[in-house]
Amino acid sequence: MLQIAIVEDDQESAETLRRFLEQYQTERDCECRIIVFQDGEEIIRNYRPEYDIILMDVQMEHLDGMTAAEIIRQQDPEVILIFITNMPQYAIRGYAVEALDYVLKPVSYFAFSQRMDRALSRIDRNRTHYIVLPVKGGSQKVDVAQIRYVESRGHSLLFHMRQGEIVSSGTMTEMERQLEPYGFCRCNKGYLLNLDEVDGIQDGSAVVGPDRLLISRGRKNAFMEALANRLGGRTK
Repeated sequence: MLQIAIVEDDQESAETLRRFLEQYQTERDCECRIIVFQDGEEIIRNYRPEYDIILMDVQMEHLDGMTAAEIIRQQDPEVILIFITNMPQYAIRGYAVEALDYVLKPVSYFAFSQRMDRALSRIDRNRTHYIVLPVKGGSQKVDVAQIRYVESRGHSLLFHMRQGEIVSSGTMTEMERQLEPYGFCRCNKGYLLNLDEVDGIQDGSAVVGPDRLLISRGRKNAFMEALANRLGGRTK
């Protein structure tokens, strides 16, 4: 469930944002818990980093949105900030608090839904995903983001991690099915790569840290397309 805060001192505008969120939930089949604050002072009072997204009005009577965002950002480096404003010049100031985006008033549902799509994409990329690997003597829980690539070695799978290696059992086909939703793709029969860990392409090989992993002719087009799509998603 997404935790979303609306910080808006205009009751009509706050109600519009709430209504848009309810519509968005229905259309995207996601569940949101929505809390409305009437001023920047109200949200920073006893603030706890429990929100995924904050929709923040910029101009408010007691404490403006930019100042509130600066205070929040000191305590919460992860929350996504989206400013609601009728003055586009505030977008530049938003970079100082690492705001994801801004929406101009009067807010249209189309513009709002675009920003929410972008926010959810960011949340999904940052979310920690785990898999459980069978290892000698038991099992081991692994953060998917820590896997650089998987190597098929005989009847075993060797997981090259950011720190160290893990030997597990299983087939490359099954592991590919399990990891593909998290941005993994095979560059050849024996290697399954975390596309976020690919530093570049050189002489027909994928560069992953100190390693060069050959891209086979049969998999080249699919691999390069998957890599381009992944890189494009990370820069949006």
